[in-house]
Amino acid sequence: MSIQQLFGAPLKVVNVGIEAFKETCGKFSASAVQVDWRPAVDVAPESEAILAKHATRIEKANQKALEIILAGAPKLVGLEIARRVIPGMTADTILHAGPPITWDRMCGPMRGGVMAGLVYEGRATTLAAAEQLASSGKIQYAPCHEHAAVGPMAGIVTPSMPVWIIKNETYGNFAYCTLNEGLGKVLRYGAFGDEVTQRLKWMETVLYPVLKAALAQTGPIDLKNLIAQALHMGDEVHNRNRAGTSLLYRAIAPAVLATCDNKDDAVAVLNFINGNDHFFLNLSMPACKATLDAARGVKGSSIAVVMARNGTDFGIQLAGTGDLWFTAPAEVPDALYFAGFTKDDANPDIGDSAITETGGLGGFAIAAAPAIVQFVGGAAADALRYTLQMYEITAGESRMYQIPALDFRGTPTGIDVRKVVEKNLVPVIDTGVAHKQAGVGQVGAGIVAAPMGPFAKAYDALAKILK
Repeated sequence: MSIQQLFGAPLKVVNVGIEAFKETCGKFSASAVQVDWRPAVDVAPESEAILAKHATRIEKANQKALEIILAGAPKLVGLEIARRVIPGMTADTILHAGPPITWDRMCGPMRGGVMAGLVYEGRATTLAAAEQLASSGKIQYAPCHEHAAVGPMAGIVTPSMPVWIIKNETYGNFAYCTLNEGLGKVLRYGAFGDEVTQRLKWMETVLYPVLKAALAQTGPIDLKNLIAQALHMGDEVHNRNRAGTSLLYRAIAPAVLATCDNKDDAVAVLNFINGNDHFFLNLSMPACKATLDAARGVKGSSIAVVMARNGTDFGIQLAGTGDLWFTAPAEVPDALYFAGFTKDDANPDIGDSAITETGGLGGFAIAAAPAIVQFVGGAAADALRYTLQMYEITAGESRMYQIPALDFRGTPTGIDVRKVVEKNLVPVIDTGVAHKQAGVGQVGAGIVAAPMGPFAKAYDALAKILK
């Protein structure tokens, strides 16, 4: 074809790269298609060859890990004070969200949560005294994930806090999580002050004993079943827990009324749960934790069993790499901000709640919760697109957790670090956003893409182990 013929023919464009170029062509009536292409991820040159050589072994390991995850049976079996049940918890221990971090590197919300926790524990009477103690070296900081626990946002767990006890009935392991404080000025977002302390004390002295007695009557509650129902009712059990909380309320309210002799306490407890749509979040998280922890130690597996953020670093752990953490800087979410706040106010991504995505829920199941886009921004079509993309990086699909909008297809489950790297496609997480300064609290909610760094490091580490 000559130059004259080429420029005289209708323009047809194949675009590789920024999608805006394709959209511009459409504005001028030019035919254009977008190629879904991504550049290669920067990993060690020999890693791809090593993992390809051991592909059969990795696949077998992944199927074993996936089956353990799919067969998990998380049940709520009780409540107890943290220091009495969480492994390794001492009077000087404070657990936090995300990978390991020291006081000097902690972000504002986490520091605020630590200080609030020390005041709540009676270890300090003022914030200044709490800050001095927190930085003194006398407090032992450790990730919740290293103590069979999880915590939303700052994830602070102090010795006197009541925690849910979840047992994976299939494999016998346990997981723990604090009770959800509700919205507003709360410790998990780094807030502090009398309001925060008084609520935590009420949760310890009223909410905890009332719910503990009620659970003793109900017996174990099947969280897997509640989560499956909640997905059919419009939750994704990370940022939307209205159905999950309602189902829990139905399961436990009669027992609260039957076992609580103090009518005022019973009413206060039921009103607290009823007024807190996120109450179930602190159960969906440890349910996923208990399920995923059972898959730890499957040699050769490239499946992630942890994704967690501490507001400074984003970290992951794999089933096949033991207790090693792979980290990179946490990123600031693209969010729908509350009035008066912008992205400049936001702290980088924080919290253990990405354990829900790791377990095939949250952002991975967001197609089941179209209403969530009103909270995190975007459109219902975006929710479908996010979930469909996540099938590309997972080892399988849930048998129990299903998405009605996808003809009840199982949620994408078992993040395969090989697929993340080779497709250059990272997990999506829907999340709350904390203000970067301690004491302010939540400023929005949105969608964040996990950074590639931890997955690339895990990819290389797995290759070295298998070499």
